[in-house]
Amino acid sequence: MGQTVCMTTVREAWALSRDDHGLAIVSTLRADHTIQSSLVNVGLMNHPETGAEILAFVTYGRVKLANLRARPQIAVAFRNGWNYATVEGTAELAGPDDPRPWLDAERLRLLLREIFTAAGGTHDDWDEYDRVMAEQRRAAVLVTPTRVYPR
Repeated sequence: MGQTVCMTTVREAWALSRDDHGLAIVSTLRADHTIQSSLVNVGLMNHPETGAEILAFVTYGRVKLANLRARPQIAVAFRNGWNYATVEGTAELAGPDDPRPWLDAERLRLLLREIFTAAGGTHDDWDEYDRVMAEQRRAAVLVTPTRVYPR
């Protein structure tokens, strides 16, 4: 077994996933108080309105979005070998079904691209990417960290 390295910042936690396209397990709380988890690509970026450092990912998962609309608490877990960290926080949804005062259709299109690239993604046809994101009504999940801990 490897040695666990203690981390204290969101940036250090996210860095664990940098070589793996930002892969992380996100966990949300269902209405019955059980946990729903899924694997997503997470990027580290600045909040588009406040400029604060946040985690972000793009989703169209009906369960995940319904959970976050009702209960915005979220945990994001990163790992690299035996090193891992969890970022707990509050999720803010921004998308076609989750309007924000600072978000219009063009800003959403660009935000979804920014999140995708922040998570290490690349695309050969951005017009196709934009079309699929709009067709699937994808939403941005912006996670404001409240606690970061290793192990």
